Amino acid sequence: MYQPPHFRSEDPAIAADLMRAYPFASLVSVDDTGFPFVTHLPLHLEEREGRFVLFGHCAKPNPHWRYLKERPQALAVFMGPHAYLSPKVYPDRQRVPSWNYLTVHCRVRAQMVEEPAAKDALLKKLIGDHEPAYAEQWRSLGDEFAQKMLAGIVGFELHVEQWSCKLKINQHRPESHANLREAYGAGNEDERELAAWMKRLGMEGR
Repeated sequence: MYQPPHFRSEDPAIAADLMRAYPFASLVSVDDTGFPFVTHLPLHLEEREGRFVLFGHCAKPNPHWRYLKERPQALAVFMGPHAYLSPKVYPDRQRVPSWNYLTVHCRVRAQMVEEPAAKDALLKKLIGDHEPAYAEQWRSLGDEFAQKMLAGIVGFELHVEQWSCKLKINQHRPESHANLREAYGAGNEDERELAAWMKRLGMEGR
């Protein structure tokens, strides 16, 4: 992705926070014709010896797992909060509208998870992220039902080989920061999240 220096973050803690807060990712690789193929799915993040590893799964009828098995390199995109940027935040009139957003792109290498016990462990990671209380219900459904459900999915570990984190919140225009934080702070959920990130990044305005 295009990365102007003033929007680039090289802090792995920030990248991890974004991936965990916005886990519904777009996984992109290529199909058998070489055309991009996208699956939208939640991914669980772990850190191993300073490297990111992502866990996810797709339905067995979804051909994406076959594409990943044959061509393991892929791209996982996490989209954080985003919002319109009005030129009204600037003190002068010679400005144009734009869009602010936070995102993490991960270049990954896929490894299939096809053994039932390993798939079950993978599902428990995702359950732990989104509804820990459901783990008890999952266990109570019985082995026969669980095995049937597990047979219908293919899991994968995505080993992150390279990542890029872009925080585009008008950092290069400090004269806009005070008005922008005020506008975003009174806005919708995404805008309030961006205002919180501006505070986290020390964008106090002047």
